[in-house]
Amino acid sequence: MSSGFFGFFAHFGVVKALHENGIAPARFTGSSAGALVGACVAAGCALDTIEQRLLSLTKEDFWDPAPGLGLLAGRHFRNMLEDMLPVNDLADALKPVAVSAWHGRSRRTRVLCQGNAVEAIYASCAVPGLFQPATISGERYWDGGISDRHGLAGTWPGERVLYHHLQSRSPWRTRQSPALIPPQRPNLVTLTIDAVPRSGPNKLDQGYMALEHAYQATRQALALPVTVGRVHVLAND
Repeated sequence: MSSGFFGFFAHFGVVKALHENGIAPARFTGSSAGALVGACVAAGCALDTIEQRLLSLTKEDFWDPAPGLGLLAGRHFRNMLEDMLPVNDLADALKPVAVSAWHGRSRRTRVLCQGNAVEAIYASCAVPGLFQPATISGERYWDGGISDRHGLAGTWPGERVLYHHLQSRSPWRTRQSPALIPPQRPNLVTLTIDAVPRSGPNKLDQGYMALEHAYQATRQALALPVTVGRVHVLAND
């Protein structure tokens, strides 16, 4: 699942529809919003619990301004993750999970598959300028979408992948950025959904509509023939 500013509502809508149709991914990979949803599901969080937490989210749940390399300290966000996750280490998740994070010193993506689950997810979601960086083994990490927008760094060539591509644009990315173009490669099926309502810190009320829109559109997609390597663009009427 790709990164995309506050796109976790839409990602969850897709996962919910897959689950209701008896489709259980063998493992999860993602960046930022995709890492948040993928890791929570892989760790064994009940889908009802995740949905209730998302739909009850308020700005105060994560808004904790403090001096540092970003507006928000991230303590509230970490506390929320600690309350939700049933595991402490990513390696202990019920399903294998790989989250992408941007390593500040090397300026490259690193794929995290083990270690402190809260800090790994927070690292992948630490939007530059908004959240202060994560610290893992004394090193700083930021949002995985910086250099792995598609969240596919944790996959390997030829692996069968169902990929949900958020069309929303992160604050630092230009409209012409290649990262906004859905990738194409063997054994990859990409799902994109038109007109998903855009959420954000001051538009959390749009979250329910984004979740429902993605859920209904994914249900429509599952009724269509699947063509490997083809992008399915769906409008939810």
